[in-house]
Amino acid sequence: MELWLLNNLPTTAIAAVIVGGVIILAVAGSALTHRMHPQLADGEHNDMVGVVLGMYGAIYGIILAFVVVTLWTQVQDADAVVQSEASSLAQLTWDSEVFPPARRDRVHAAVGAYTHKVVDVQWPLMRTGKPRYSVAQQQMRDLFTSLQTYEPRTEREKAFYRKATDDLNEVVTQRRARMTIAGQELPGLLKTLVYGGALAFIPLTFLYGISSRRVQLLFVGSVAALIGFSLLLVVVLDHPFAGNISVDTAAYKVGPLAQFW
Repeated sequence: MELWLLNNLPTTAIAAVIVGGVIILAVAGSALTHRMHPQLADGEHNDMVGVVLGMYGAIYGIILAFVVVTLWTQVQDADAVVQSEASSLAQLTWDSEVFPPARRDRVHAAVGAYTHKVVDVQWPLMRTGKPRYSVAQQQMRDLFTSLQTYEPRTEREKAFYRKATDDLNEVVTQRRARMTIAGQELPGLLKTLVYGGALAFIPLTFLYGISSRRVQLLFVGSVAALIGFSLLLVVVLDHPFAGNISVDTAAYKVGPLAQFW
């Protein structure tokens, strides 16, 4: 459901659905509760309800903060991995410039084929949260073959050959890391705490009595808006390669890699 929303709706629409939905449900629930139990407006139990809200809010706030920070760190890691993989491919392209023309062109062709496979085929799969390691596997073999079947002759070629080999090994490392991140999502237990905590916390605000109905609804709505926005962050950040706010493929199309597009 989350991936469908991210891949089919703009972020503003998702915000309207999640934040707006939480606010509407909270306000409607509060109005219904006070209509059925008008004595709540007297605030007879406000001392007890206030203590519970404060304690529960502190615990739930810590959980939300931990989840959001963890997910934001994951997004940053995903971007760093993509930048590192693209940089290694670019360096490999530059390093191969000292090879004989035929070998250089073979390396360039392999880099271009791999880059296109990642962007055109693997990226859409990553957006769905189902990356396939087998995609671009043949192109990766071709990259290794383009170097393994070449015997450098001059010292200059040998130096750049060693550097190109290191670059290719780095591509392999970052490729695996990228697909690992693309297949990860928030563990079920944390999802239960985040979404279940919201379902438990918002109804508690209904019990806090305020004589003015308008102020009561404003109080409940503001709490619901804060929780709704936090849930929006969780949804958006949980999938670094999906949605409008995600890691894109721009790094594979600039610098030396631009010649392959």
